[in-house]
Amino acid sequence: MLIGVPRETRPGETRVAATPATVTQLRTLGYEVVVEAGAGLASSFLDADYAVAGARIGAADEAWHGDVVLHVAKPSTAEISQLRDGAVLVSLLAPALDPGLVEALAARPITALAMDAVPRISRAQSLDVLSSMANIGGYRAVIEAAHRFGRFFTGQVTAAGKVPPAKVFVVGAGVAGLAAIGAASNLGAIVRASDVRPEVAEQVRSLGGEYVAVPAAGEQVSTDGYAREMSDDYNRRAARLYAKQAAEADIIITTALIPGRPAPRLITDEMVASMRPGSVIVDMAAAQGGNVAGSVPDQIVVSENGVSIIGYTDLPRRLPAQASQFYGTNLVSLLKLLTPGKDGQLVIDLDDVVQRSIAVVHNGEITWPPPPVPVSAAPQASAVEPSV
Repeated sequence: MLIGVPRETRPGETRVAATPATVTQLRTLGYEVVVEAGAGLASSFLDADYAVAGARIGAADEAWHGDVVLHVAKPSTAEISQLRDGAVLVSLLAPALDPGLVEALAARPITALAMDAVPRISRAQSLDVLSSMANIGGYRAVIEAAHRFGRFFTGQVTAAGKVPPAKVFVVGAGVAGLAAIGAASNLGAIVRASDVRPEVAEQVRSLGGEYVAVPAAGEQVSTDGYAREMSDDYNRRAARLYAKQAAEADIIITTALIPGRPAPRLITDEMVASMRPGSVIVDMAAAQGGNVAGSVPDQIVVSENGVSIIGYTDLPRRLPAQASQFYGTNLVSLLKLLTPGKDGQLVIDLDDVVQRSIAVVHNGEITWPPPPVPVSAAPQASAVEPSV
């Protein structure tokens, strides 16, 4: 079978669904691969590198006419129309948030698999694009904060005087939060972090951070691997903790999301007003309404007291080469699952819980939403991720 890798056309999308390294792996599974000319340029991957890896460089229509089409961003109506009958499209689709796209896909005799619908179970971890992108996003959030912040992160003693280390407060210790904690700690900052799950405290400490618990908070256990809305009593106690940390912090990074609902508002106007001029907040939930009062998606807002609130929604796309490598590797893991014979023949088994969970449309019929996939989240914090 032929795998097509078209160039991404959505504004601002810098990633590509395959890299030269993952093309080699796809070829090992028995597939032929055609990559649209220039598909990898925004991620610094040259056509010549794809050719060396065994791909054929072709036009857009050749890539879109593949038996299997690997894509990153949600396809446009025009792109959907280019798919051949019987094709399998693998992409980020956000089916829960875009029913119109699901209907447009079902209008064609195709199969569509959503990489952002991978269930949070152990056997699907190698396919988990959301965790891959959250890891990159958390790291990049710290880089953006450091760029905006007008001082060192690490403390120094110089001839010009002593410089204290920056104080960073991270809200949420899922994949994105842990990546932010590690990055900020490696830059020399004093890092504190809070999360609804006390069991992540050891992970926070292992990355150089200090875990600060909400006073008298009970353990919060999820049944499906995602964060839940908290009680009013918990939220009041958490607000007092956030207010105390905000007044002391130079940098705040928020990562809290609840699937299918607006992001919880955690940092209020009063907390922002308590921060020192020049402080920075990165709201990683800006696209879902924001954890921070005053944040605006894709903009930097400066408060009256000089606090910069960064609402970038494209943090993974700001590291395109790394994001493409992670995404491409997740796709290879999926293709390994769908190619049991390693013979270049894709086989979809809807009795498999992973494949059923990501199947949005199957042969022109809507299969979304899938049955729920409950998981036990208590033993491992890595299975629970409130930050994506």
